[in-house]
Amino acid sequence: MRKLLILVPALAVLGLLLWWWSRPQPLPVRLVTVEKGTVETLVANTRAGTLKSCRRSRLSFNLGGQVTELLIDEGQRVQAGEVLLRLRQDDRQARVAEARSRLAGQRNAREQRCQQAQLNRRDLERLRHLAERKLAAADQLDQAETRANLAQLVCDASDVLIHEAEAQLALQQSLLDQATLRAPFAGIVAQINGELGEYVTPSPPGIPTPPAVDLIDDSCLYVEAPIDEVDAARVALDMPARISLDAFRNRHFEGRVSRIAPFVRDLEKQARTVDVEVQFDGVPSGVTLLTGYSADVEILLQHKDEVLRIPTETLFEGRRVYRYDAEAGVLRETKVKTGLGNWRWTEITAGLEPGQRILSSLDVEKLADGLAVVPEEAVEPEP
Repeated sequence: MRKLLILVPALAVLGLLLWWWSRPQPLPVRLVTVEKGTVETLVANTRAGTLKSCRRSRLSFNLGGQVTELLIDEGQRVQAGEVLLRLRQDDRQARVAEARSRLAGQRNAREQRCQQAQLNRRDLERLRHLAERKLAAADQLDQAETRANLAQLVCDASDVLIHEAEAQLALQQSLLDQATLRAPFAGIVAQINGELGEYVTPSPPGIPTPPAVDLIDDSCLYVEAPIDEVDAARVALDMPARISLDAFRNRHFEGRVSRIAPFVRDLEKQARTVDVEVQFDGVPSGVTLLTGYSADVEILLQHKDEVLRIPTETLFEGRRVYRYDAEAGVLRETKVKTGLGNWRWTEITAGLEPGQRILSSLDVEKLADGLAVVPEEAVEPEP
């Protein structure tokens, strides 16, 4: 009996210990506080966009020739009209000089013909005065008048010859200018395909060749990004947008929608998209943007300030959240009503109050009604 009295309490203590060690343990969770803030409805690009310049010219010659002057370097800034390259042009310069000399000769010949016409006109006037006094025959007067008229016609015809010579000079100067490559606008030289002494050729039809000079105007930049066709109808010109660049993490740039493509792009094995262009409102000083950067855009459709909001990832299927009941130490499933939302924040119109705490992250399949939780101070940090 004495042994039994000792064994029973020992077994009870052992059972209590086993129960204590085998009982369900509270799962560590992360809780967030329901608070007020800004909520927006956004449209974002489906694939990465590209930073582009408003003006970019891949300059080439329309004729072949040997490069005799290379006046620029890659990365150099040039002004509009500045000469970049010149081809061999001594033959064209000779033709220009020939056309200029021909024009000078035609002008000299016109001066001679017009002076002869003026002399014949003066002779005609003198014969008319003599004929009035019966001192000159009528046939002499008629011949003098004919000579004066013919000389005047020859003088007038000289103007046509001068115009022809001027046109020929302009043609030769144009052919000469085709051997000179000039900057159509101010910008930066991105690439040069040609060296001094090399022979450059124009691109044959259907066979693209590298341009002689790639010129970029980096004073005006925009982002071209594709958005899903289902969102295209909600986007309008001049809508505000946020631009983010992979090269500048955690930074956003303000912009506005400047263009919406008038057609839907249908690429094989890809979702149909519409290209949207977003232009920068202004780039902060000290930020260097390079054409070709990958970029993302978020177009703002609706905006509300100081509304009750929760992180979108805390909203589960069926518009449910798990609210922390501090008195009972459990999570309680709560139905809520939502308003505006995006992938970051969701507006709550009913079901929660400011200051309440809700479940942020946990495998929902492990939750059960009345599951105990670890207080926020003891929550393990997310990896």
